[in-house]
Amino acid sequence: MTRLRAILALNLKKKRRILGISQAKLAEKANTSTQYVAMIELEKKFPSPEMLERLAAALEIDPPELFSMPPSPAGTLRKLHEAVLADIEQQTSVAVERTVKETLRKVIAEYVRGLEGED
Repeated sequence: MTRLRAILALNLKKKRRILGISQAKLAEKANTSTQYVAMIELEKKFPSPEMLERLAAALEIDPPELFSMPPSPAGTLRKLHEAVLADIEQQTSVAVERTVKETLRKVIAEYVRGLEGED
């Protein structure tokens, strides 16, 4: 079976279950047979563009959503990793800047005290 059929079958089942409707109810709403819906979900049949539109309407979604892919776990982890690194980098930068400023204040204060002590 093609990957496209597998994606359609998975999304059709998932969207149908989210709505809490049976194959029979989906078939009724899309004006087709329960057997045809079952065959699509089993990747045995692939619907026409018109049927895809009717199925999407019955599922209350846009037709392209029937072919959407969830983000891969690796992609999600990569984005999380990048976000965490960016946050660490930003916080580190702020902490280093604060430390440098505090150190400079102390050094300047000690220098000024040293100058005052020479008088």
